Amino acid sequence: MVKTLKRAAPVVAGLALAALWMSARPSGQATGMPSTKNGDWTHYTADVRGTKYMPLDQINAANFNKLEVAWRFKTDNLGTRPEYKLEGTPLAINGVLYTTAGTRRSVVALDGRTGELIWAHSYREGNRAAIAPRQLSGRGVSYWTDGKGDERILYVTTGYRLIALNAKNGAMIPSFGENGIVDMKKGAVFGKGQQIDLETGEIGLHSTPAVVKDVVIVGSSFKEGMTVKTHNNTKGFVRAYDVKTGKILWMFNTIPRPGELGNDTWENESWAINGNTGVWTQITVDEEAGLVYLPVESPTSDFYGGHRPGNNLFGESLVCVDLKTGQRKWHFQFVHHPVWDHDMSSAAMLTDVNKDGKIIKAVAVPSKQGYVYAFNRLTGEPLWPIVETPVPQSDVPGEKTAATQPIPMDAHGKPFAYARPFIKVPDDVVDFTPELRAEALENLKRYRVENSPYVPLILGDVNGKLGSLNIGNTAGGTNWPGGGLDPETHVFYSQASMSSVTTGSLTEPPPGFSDIRYVAGVKGREFREMEGPGFGSAADAPQRGGGGRGGAPAAEAGRGAAPAAGAPAAGGAPAAAGGGRGGAGGGFGGPGPQGLSVVKPPYGVVAAVNLDKGELLWQTPHGDTPDAVRNHAALKGLNIPKTGQTGSVGIVVTKTLVIAGDPQVTTTPDHPRGAMLRAYDKQTGKQVGAVWIPAGQSGSPMTYKGQDGRQYIVVAVSGGNYSGEYIAFALPQSAMRTSQP
Repeated sequence: MVKTLKRAAPVVAGLALAALWMSARPSGQATGMPSTKNGDWTHYTADVRGTKYMPLDQINAANFNKLEVAWRFKTDNLGTRPEYKLEGTPLAINGVLYTTAGTRRSVVALDGRTGELIWAHSYREGNRAAIAPRQLSGRGVSYWTDGKGDERILYVTTGYRLIALNAKNGAMIPSFGENGIVDMKKGAVFGKGQQIDLETGEIGLHSTPAVVKDVVIVGSSFKEGMTVKTHNNTKGFVRAYDVKTGKILWMFNTIPRPGELGNDTWENESWAINGNTGVWTQITVDEEAGLVYLPVESPTSDFYGGHRPGNNLFGESLVCVDLKTGQRKWHFQFVHHPVWDHDMSSAAMLTDVNKDGKIIKAVAVPSKQGYVYAFNRLTGEPLWPIVETPVPQSDVPGEKTAATQPIPMDAHGKPFAYARPFIKVPDDVVDFTPELRAEALENLKRYRVENSPYVPLILGDVNGKLGSLNIGNTAGGTNWPGGGLDPETHVFYSQASMSSVTTGSLTEPPPGFSDIRYVAGVKGREFREMEGPGFGSAADAPQRGGGGRGGAPAAEAGRGAAPAAGAPAAGGAPAAAGGGRGGAGGGFGGPGPQGLSVVKPPYGVVAAVNLDKGELLWQTPHGDTPDAVRNHAALKGLNIPKTGQTGSVGIVVTKTLVIAGDPQVTTTPDHPRGAMLRAYDKQTGKQVGAVWIPAGQSGSPMTYKGQDGRQYIVVAVSGGNYSGEYIAFALPQSAMRTSQP
């Protein structure tokens, strides 16, 4: 049984405890530039190249099961109420951890050996934060040092301000921006260039800035695009700032303006009346080549593009720009005229690839579709063919979908997929019993079903077809946690959902609700506005309604919320088209029979892809069989193999292991109610260890070498009625001694 060795008391107020800082860092500690080679986790993705790789092996297959809780940090008091979807991944710099937490989006520094709070900072923004489009505590912070004693922590507030803090004490740095703050809403526009309101204007960011050399690069994001009020909302962009002064260095428009490459792909001057197209996931950098890789999301709106005819660059593209100037070097659009919410949700991963005996500087991107896209990162040339393939066309009035979409191929000329990119009917349909299969096939008659990853949405009607059947386009595949890779073996790893089924439908919005012709919904059903995870949960946001699942605020029960700890997890908000979205749960929704998924297991996997050979190395189910399946009456007496779980979780790659936690909770004969943090052998995919965690993994895990020589693994857990907590694992001292080389 896991035991708690230390629980730090969280503090909300701005706090500067230099004495604790000094005690946290042993005398004689090395100065200079932290790096993963020294056991530091220096960026959200471990390094600026997006690898999530740490070359540590103190924790390995032989001792993973011996891990104990080294410390815990509960985040409840970092805000006016607890948070139930903690997505942060701490940095570890010279034995000190830095991260965000709580409904105030506080920044904390923790002693890496004990979890003790060193300092905490929060910036109160009032209504600006309360109505912000992205209100969770964020995914963490960024770090910069000149190697001579100037150390800074940078983060983006809920209200879209960039703040620089002194890493030693949490104090704001007056010489950065205006008294430590850059107001990034300044210069954000809608229409043809109209400045948004600095309080109510729609823009925010969950992700961490990318920091490289003396440059800070920040993306942008907006409200979820399923039922938004206008297509003419804030335009996406990426900006770079001087890390010392906060001065803006360059700006890249993700919706090209007149005279810029790609403007003609927004036909009828539709660039001027549409927004979104931001970069809301992590940005990675090739520091040597001076190149930045921007994964771009969908334009407004997610599911209807009738107000923006054309291919809509740079929507759902990977764009490579110059680090110094922001000038585009190359791009690749993964989905033309995006109307499926296939945001480029994962950080691009950089590595050298040995292809046919030739070393190529490569960039690889996992995707919601479960495809691998791999390119020469200097030129943009695909490593393997990407074939423009005819796809089904929309019959929604005013919509004009692209005739073809690019499908990546592997070294053998087959679609380069590590997860299920679409539902092949009838092959992929559930077959636990003939009766369940027959029911599922009968249910599917009420949906537009085609063997393609790009089935257009329809105008759903309760008296006719209810929607179009797709998979992976909203929740993934691989969603925001992304993947990781071993730069030594050129193998990339990713968790992926295999059962995130969506049944996409559009309907006319209620009078006065939106200027978009069609939004998500089904004619004949009550219209429901669909908000993103955590919207309305900010510390200053007013409470709305009775409360969500499992005691969490009502807003937390929306899209992407983790499953309740005391009941089978629900499928989240209604599908974009009136069925289950296949979100974080063991309860599935949509056309599945008797509450089961319409597709066969596995429901979720961890997979490995050999980038040298261009092929899938292995794939293994990830997570216990959900309770809703294990205890289902129609399956009583059947031997159901391990199914894995639906949901999106991040991984960490070490010298020998791939580590990831379950996305949902279960109760099994092997463990009490909760989830498991699992370790897989990198070469074979075999599970070699697992330790219990009290709730599903909700943030990507990380690992670091502490000042005491121990290797620690930290993971954020939360969901349902379990509020956010960082938990650190390490080997007992006795086991650690036996693990030394």
